[in-house]
Amino acid sequence: MRVLSVNTGNARPLRIGTRSVLSAIGKAPVSGPVAVGPLGLAGDEQADPSVHGGLGKAVYAYPVEHLPFWQAQRRDAGVSLFDEALPPGFMGENLGIEGLLEHEVWIGDELHFPGCVLRVTAPREPCFKFNAVMGLNQAGRLMMERLCSGFYLAVVRTGTIQAGEAFQLVPGTRGLRVSEAFAAKRLKHLR
Repeated sequence: MRVLSVNTGNARPLRIGTRSVLSAIGKAPVSGPVAVGPLGLAGDEQADPSVHGGLGKAVYAYPVEHLPFWQAQRRDAGVSLFDEALPPGFMGENLGIEGLLEHEVWIGDELHFPGCVLRVTAPREPCFKFNAVMGLNQAGRLMMERLCSGFYLAVVRTGTIQAGEAFQLVPGTRGLRVSEAFAAKRLKHLR
C-alpha cells in the first residue's frame, strides 16, 4: 500500500449550469513533504466545512484502482474525447492511494505513514459538485452503486506526508467497513 499522489487545492468558484458555487474539489499534486495538521494538509482548503473538512474529515483518500472506471464513464458519455487518464486530484482527493479498497478498510482503522498517522472516519458522500466536475449528471449515483467512495481520515499524529511513501494499515475496533457504511448511506438516499 502506498501514496501515489498528495493533492491540495484552494476554494474557488465552480460553474454549475447558470450559477456559481464556492468549491475546493479541484486539487493538484504537490511534490515533496507536505505538512499534516489537525485540520488536514498545508495549503488545502475546504469550501464547506459542514460537509468536507473539520477534525473528522481532515484528509480525503481515494483508491486509484477506481480511476479506469471513471475514465471509461467520461469517455462513453462523450465528456472526454479520448481515453485520457484522470489527473491526480481530479476526484477531489488529498491522497491518491494504491492497494487499499473500501471493502478492505474499517471505520477506526489507522493508516501509519512514515511521518504521520491518520484514522479512517467515514466514506465520502458524493454531491452535486462531484457531478459537475465529472461532467456526468449521474456520477454520484454511479459512485453509490459501485461503492467506490474513498474515505475520510482524521489526523491522529501530525507530521508530514509525501507521494511515493508506503503506509501500513493498523486495525481499529473493526465494527463497520467503509463499504458497509457507504452502502447504508446509499439505502438511506434510495428511500
